[in-house]
Amino acid sequence: MPAERFPVEASHIMMFARSVGDDNPIYSDADYAAGTEVGHIIAPPTFAQASAQFDPDYFLRPKIGEPWFGSGAEATGIKKTDEPSGGGGGGGGGGLHAEQHFEYHRHPRPGDVLTAAVLPGETWQKESKRAGTLTFTESITEYRDQDGELVITARGVGVRTERPVDS
Repeated sequence: MPAERFPVEASHIMMFARSVGDDNPIYSDADYAAGTEVGHIIAPPTFAQASAQFDPDYFLRPKIGEPWFGSGAEATGIKKTDEPSGGGGGGGGGGLHAEQHFEYHRHPRPGDVLTAAVLPGETWQKESKRAGTLTFTESITEYRDQDGELVITARGVGVRTERPVDS
C-alpha cells in the first residue's frame, strides 16, 4: 500500500534518479529543465514506487528489532517457519512481483503532493508443471495531485504458487 500522502520534492527526485543510475539533467537541473518541452523538473518514470517510503507500515521497510527482507543470515531474514502458511501463501508456495506498468497522465513535479488510492484489479489462475496452480492478482493504484487531478495510474501484478517450485 502506498502512503496516503506523498510529497514530491526536488531533492527526492534527484536522489531517486541517482539511485537508479539516471543522470538525465531534467531530474535535477532547473535551468536545463526550463528549456525543455515540459519546462520544469520532472520525476523519473518509476518514481511513484518511492511513495512506499512514506508509509510507516510498508512491509519492506526495516523495523528496529524485527526480521526484515534483506536482513540477517537467511536470504530474506524471515524463515519459512515464521509464518503459519510456510512463508508464501496457501500450500507453502511462494510469491513474487510479476509485472509493473505505469500510465502517466502528466509528469509529477516538485511541489506536488500526491495521494494514492488502491483499487482491486483482476485475479486469474494458470497451471504450472513445477509449482502447481499459479494465482495472479492485479492491483491498481491511482495517484492524484493536491487538486485531485489524476497524475499516474500504476498497475502491478503479483503471482503466488501453490507449492514450492520443483527443482
